[in-house]
Amino acid sequence: MSLHPSFGKNSKIKQKRNVLKRYERIDILKKKEKWNEKDSSIFHLPKTKSEA
Repeated sequence: MSLHPSFGKNSKIKQKRNVLKRYERIDILKKKEKWNEKDSSIFHLPKTKSEA
């Protein structure tokens, strides 16, 4: 049985993800100096734009 070409590991198209993981959002907030380890909670994080 053959696989469809879209399942290949040689995918030519690299799409930017719209949804970031929690640790990625925290990293972006740290770079922008909007994250404080003591006062900030990992819940209800502000929205952030994904970096290319």
